[in-house]
Amino acid sequence: MSLGIVFLSEVFGTAMLTLLGCGVVANVALKGTKGNSGGFLMVTWGWGIAVFAGVFVAAKSGAHLNPAVTLGLLVNGKAEYAPDVPIDVASTLTYFGGELLGAFLGAVVCWAAYKQHFDVEPLEASKLAVFSTGPAIRSTPWNLATEVIGTFVLVFVILTFGGTPSGLGPLAVALLVVGIGVSLGGPTGYAINPARDLGPRIAHALLPIRGKGSSDWGYSWIPVVGPLVGGALGGIVAKYAPIIISAAA
Repeated sequence: MSLGIVFLSEVFGTAMLTLLGCGVVANVALKGTKGNSGGFLMVTWGWGIAVFAGVFVAAKSGAHLNPAVTLGLLVNGKAEYAPDVPIDVASTLTYFGGELLGAFLGAVVCWAAYKQHFDVEPLEASKLAVFSTGPAIRSTPWNLATEVIGTFVLVFVILTFGGTPSGLGPLAVALLVVGIGVSLGGPTGYAINPARDLGPRIAHALLPIRGKGSSDWGYSWIPVVGPLVGGALGGIVAKYAPIIISAAA
């Protein structure tokens, strides 16, 4: 498979992920929408369905949709990211680039869908929440730990049961994301995906959103670094856990 196909697959899949994921947050957070004040459970299920759709769209590339998943596969020692896509520097950068661009584009389309509601929403924080995550209680070490733990669960389970998201199955990955959200999403909003947070945050900074306020760049590194660390740990533990269990049996 050519890297061009991989790139486009990840762009379209991750764009679908963030369009629907940011869209459910917009529906809950912005003034005057049909889903206003729908609650966090609505958000978690919306993100789960967003993952479900994104995995189908990006099936050709293995549907990583997330640099933490890509990194987890890399450190796990897999030979390929997807069938006929060997793991090397070029393919790794292709995945990262497609995921980030797709996340940005999906957020832009989400803004277009909710343009009128962004215009009437008075709270800067509600507008930013559509695009990016933020902590319930701001504490750098604990916010970072939460993102590491949540992403570890995501990558470890994916690698343990399926090898890749497409191998595990779109529905199973979607339910896993819902489970992480309702269990571990309270402290930080569970980015668990560097592209999902950074791409839309860049969109927030660039788009002409009325009264949008700060993009909170001071916090922005946490939902990037935390998931990358968690993804790497998930990949390493998934590699050695079966060996340890077999040796102990």
